Parts: sequence; C-alpha cells; structure tokens
Amino acid sequence: MPNIYQTKHTFQTNALVYKTIMKNSIFNFFNTRPLILSLALLIFASSWSCAPMDNNTSQRHIPPAPVEMQSAKGEEHLSSGSIDLFLEENLSLESTLRDVNGDFPGEMTIPEPEETVSQEVEDLEKLGSWVEKVTPAPLEEEKGVEYDFPITMNRQVEYYLDFFQNRQRKSFSRWLSRSGRYLPMIHKQLQEAGLPLDLVYLPMIESGYSLTAYSKARAVGPWQFMRATGINFGLKVTNYVDERRDPIKSTAAAIAYLKFLFAEFNSWELAVAGYNAGEGRIRRGINKFNTNDFWELAEHRFLPSETKLYVPKLIAAILIAKDPEKYGFGDVQLEEPLNFEYAKVPRWTSLRAVAIALDADFDEIHNLNRELKKLITPPDQEQYELKIPAGSKELLASNLPRVHTTVTTLYKTHKIKKGDTLDKICKKYNLNKTTILKANDLRHSKMPVGKLLRIPYRETQYVLLSEEEMNNSGLAQRGINFILHKIQPGETVGKVASKYKVSSHLIAAWNGLDNIHKIRAGQQLALYISDEYQPQNLGSIEHETVTKKETRKKSLPLLTGTSKKVASAKNYSVPPTYYKVKGGDSLWKIARRFNIETKDIKRWNNLKNNMIHPGLKLVLKI
Repeated sequence: MPNIYQTKHTFQTNALVYKTIMKNSIFNFFNTRPLILSLALLIFASSWSCAPMDNNTSQRHIPPAPVEMQSAKGEEHLSSGSIDLFLEENLSLESTLRDVNGDFPGEMTIPEPEETVSQEVEDLEKLGSWVEKVTPAPLEEEKGVEYDFPITMNRQVEYYLDFFQNRQRKSFSRWLSRSGRYLPMIHKQLQEAGLPLDLVYLPMIESGYSLTAYSKARAVGPWQFMRATGINFGLKVTNYVDERRDPIKSTAAAIAYLKFLFAEFNSWELAVAGYNAGEGRIRRGINKFNTNDFWELAEHRFLPSETKLYVPKLIAAILIAKDPEKYGFGDVQLEEPLNFEYAKVPRWTSLRAVAIALDADFDEIHNLNRELKKLITPPDQEQYELKIPAGSKELLASNLPRVHTTVTTLYKTHKIKKGDTLDKICKKYNLNKTTILKANDLRHSKMPVGKLLRIPYRETQYVLLSEEEMNNSGLAQRGINFILHKIQPGETVGKVASKYKVSSHLIAAWNGLDNIHKIRAGQQLALYISDEYQPQNLGSIEHETVTKKETRKKSLPLLTGTSKKVASAKNYSVPPTYYKVKGGDSLWKIARRFNIETKDIKRWNNLKNNMIHPGLKLVLKI
C-alpha cells in the first residue's frame, strides 16, 4: 500500500497531467502526437505512483556497499506458479550458453533446496509459535562437537531435522556428499575472515552446493547471488563470465556480504535472514516491532515465509552435517576436495581445446571453470587464469599451442514423416533446397514417407598436432584446408562466420582478434575447414561440390534420384578404407564421422576393447 504522502502526490500528479492532456487535445486536435505522448505519461505516472514504495526503490542502480542490498537472493521472490516464466528465461538464455559447437552445456539447474519450499511453508504454518523452545540447545560436548553459530532448538528446527532425515533424505545425502568438494575451501576463507565456521553449510540450504543453480528469482550459483548484489561485492557478470558460478570467488563475495550484515545487526540469525531477504526488510522489521531477536520477529506476519524458514533450516543442516552418524547419515561418502592450480591462457581459449591438450575429460575441465558461460575465455582479457587439475600446468604450456581447431561437415539422419515437405525440412535444419538435394544425390523434391535423408551440419573439432605438423603442409596432410578470406568494405566477422558456417568466436581465436567488432576492409582472416566442401556449402547453392561418389562414402541409408530403393552398404561392394587415428579420436567419434557402428569397427579390426591410440590404422568398410 502506498503511504499518505505518496497517495496525495499521486493525485496532484495525475491532476496536473490530466489538465495538460486536455490543453494539448484542444489546441492540437489535428495533431495526435502530443495526445499520445500525454496519455503515455499519464499511464506511466499512474503505474509508478500506485506501486509500493519498495518496488520503486528496488529498481534503482545499486551503488557499491555499504548500502542496502537487494539481498543475495533478492526481495522479489516468485511464487511457485511462475515456473513457466522460469523455463522461458532458461530458454531465452540458451543462446548465450552455447559453445562453438552449438552444444548446450547445461549451465542452469533448479536449486534442489527450492523444489520443496512451498510444502515447507505450508507445514511450518501449522506449527504455531516460533519463540517457544521445546528442548535445550544440543551442545553435544561429550562428543566434542562445537558450534559457533547460535543453536536454538524449537519445533521449527525439529521439523527440519525430521524433514531432512525422511522426506528429503536422498537430496540431503547428495548435498552432504557434494559438500566435501567445497568444505575445505569455504572453511579456510571463513577462518581467515573471522566468521563462524558453521556458515560453511549455508550453500547447502541455498543450492545444495550446485554451481549451476539458477532460481526462479534469478539467483545464480552455490551462494545464490542476484546479479546486482554479486557485482556490488566484486563478482564479474558479463556475456562471457559469470563469477557467481565460481566457487572460490563467490565464496569471498558471500563472506563479504555476511560480514557487512553482521556489522549492522550484531546477530547471526538476523544476518543470515538478511542474506535471504535483504537487510532493508530486516531493518524495517526491527524498527517496527522493536526487537532484535529473529525468533520474535518471525512471530509476526512481516518476514517472507521463505526467510522465516531459512534460519531453522540452516540450524538443522548444521546439526546433521556436523554429526551425520547421529542422524543416520553415517554412510554418506564425501566427494574429494577441490584440487587444482591456475594457468594463464590467451583470450578465446576453448575449454575443449584445454581438455585435448591435457588429455583430460572435458567434464572435469568444465566443472573447474563453470563461470565461463560460453566455454571460452573472455575476449576482454589478454590472459585468463584458468583452473586446471593440479600438476598439469607444464603439460598445458607444452600442448596447448599445438591444439588446432577446425570445422568439419558431418551428417545426421532425418526420417521423412507424413506431411514433411522439402520446404519444412529446410526450415527445420536451416538449409537450402540445393544443399539437401545434393547431399542426398536427389534430382527431385518428392519426399517419400519413411525414407532417410542425410542432413549435413558443421562441427568444431580439436586436433593435437605433432611438432612436424605445426605448419600448413602438416595441416594439409590432416585434410585441413587453409583459407584466407579478404574482408570487403562493409563486411563484418559475423557475416564471414555466416558465410563459412562457423562461429565468430572461432574466427577470432584463429586470428587472435582482440575485438570481433573491429576489423577493416582489406584485412585477411585465416580459416581452417577440415573437409573438401567450399564456403557456403551448407546454406547456399554456390561452391557446392557434393558428388555421388562422396554421397556413397557413408554407409547411412540415403535416397537417390534414379531409384526408389534405399541405398546402403549392402547394395554394392566397396573396398576397405584405411583410417589413421588422430589425437583426440575415439571409436565413437570415428563411427559417428563415417556413420557406421562402433561394434563394426571393433569387429573389422579384431579390437577387444575401445582403446585406440594416435597413429593406429583402422580398416573401415564404408
């Protein structure tokens, strides 16, 4: 509700605007622009003045601390009915999270602790008083368990002890296991800052220690920071980097915020409540009800329900996590602690290239650097400190310069369904008719139901070159075409990328561009295309050289323009092809590239398992 002054101000403003509209409409009867402008002004003034005062101030730019923050999670909590909005936001962000291969790396997950909040609120409302203590605070001195966060035992805390042990047992076990990865790092930072070490379990009730957590309120990362609050406490949030997902940097920011909150309220219960709701809400509650006791404040219908449950939920999590055997979690195995070192790499460096250079699993490198939204190091820094497995810095320095990125053309299969037309298929895969017809050796646009079409697409691949191959002749031996493209007047990197069907970021990496928006006419860009196709073969009729011979390289069934029969490897006799295994190859990748089965490769070559090594020659009957 707006206050009296705000209502009076609203009336005066609207009256003044109304008089202005009448004056404009009389003197500008034949000119509607002033009238439209005035009506828009009236709507704006009305919507602004009728909004609660908190909403007016919450939209302002937030200056650096110490000032009133929006809270780590924000004061604007969306209801459970807004899940459609949440999913829509996820989809809208998808394009910013795709890597140069077009893969969606799964950067966003719903915070697991948030999934049951509506049920928790409903249950807690039935418990009654928040102040009454039902048992003394458990000190567990005989076991040597000590607490530096104030422990209160009441019916709300007991509710969460039961909730975690029973209804949410699987989730809590998962959080407890995952905590082992981050506890030593968070513990060390808390100790250095002089904060209660029990706050190490705060991310457990925020995100379950998930780096990819993205809440309905748009809070991100293990500490669930809103964008504005994260930036105010030193976190970088750009199109390329979101340090709210960096466990080390987000922990430092959370500690700074918690320290700021405790300095104002001198109470850790109120400080963590402020972390959830914003210090402004807590400050107003203290002044309104003349109390600095969280439990007394929770008695009133003032704090959001999620903030009320936040403190007892944290206490229960602390009790269980510090004595898991007592509460039936003694069998939970903690994950290994983070073990990494920093290595400086150039701008535009792909995480996939790093994985190839280290001969490491991509997921391992990705999980260490979840803050990189597009899986590449940001272009605005000449060098970026990347987290890599401990002890691998020298190997990276040696191999990363030898990792070469190329773009090749692969194929996927489309089974023609009833109602499919060539136009629909072209629209679905963003290809033109000539490309699809030539890729399938077709001379007509009829689409027989049940037949299979080959759909070409671009894929970025990373190759670890030998010392001998570190030149253009070596690239040629690998089947990599070196192309120099001369920038024409008015041409942009984006247009070149579209022409060659590659990523703008990849062109920047190939050419060491500081800024993809700053190129000049006459400048030459190097491109590396690792197949026989020429520019625009995937989106234009120009330079398409797909022949019947090339079409038959694949054992994938396809349509021909001269026969209604489905062509396959069984329809003709083909001599074996020899393929030399390259760095980064796997049987699955080779099978996918040639559209054959992994089991067939193993059978043709008498392989007992999937282990292959660079230089090995494989027989491929394609």
